[in-house]
Amino acid sequence: MVGKTAGKHTSAEFVAFLDELTSGQPRKREIHVIVDNLSAHKTERVQLFLQEHPQVKLHFTPTYSSWLNQVELWFSKIERDVIARGVFSSVKDLAKKIMRYIRRYNHQAKPVKWSYKNTRNRIRPDSDSNVTVHLEAGALASERPEW
Repeated sequence: MVGKTAGKHTSAEFVAFLDELTSGQPRKREIHVIVDNLSAHKTERVQLFLQEHPQVKLHFTPTYSSWLNQVELWFSKIERDVIARGVFSSVKDLAKKIMRYIRRYNHQAKPVKWSYKNTRNRIRPDSDSNVTVHLEAGALASERPEW
């Protein structure tokens, strides 16, 4: 897991992260980064970085589909394991503890294997639907999609 804390989520911070991400990699290695649709990910500064680093490819998750974004699972894990149980003397202390957590996690990290098997509920390219179905927490097991 590669992580970086930042005071703001600006285009400059995002490009600095991408630069850090690519700095230790061979120039020809393809790097795929999955991002949400935050405006900081789509600026001219980011486009310039991508032109200068053609091995880096950004993949955008669909709007309003945070459940597809694997980093949301990671943020949830940090929330549960670090933030919810933590005591922090400052923002700097919080950042230090998050980075320590990431380093410890990386010692025993395992790849996330995620798949979506229920083809009935997939949105097809020829579909004009942009509606997402959300199930209530109390939905019957038989009503839930198999994912």
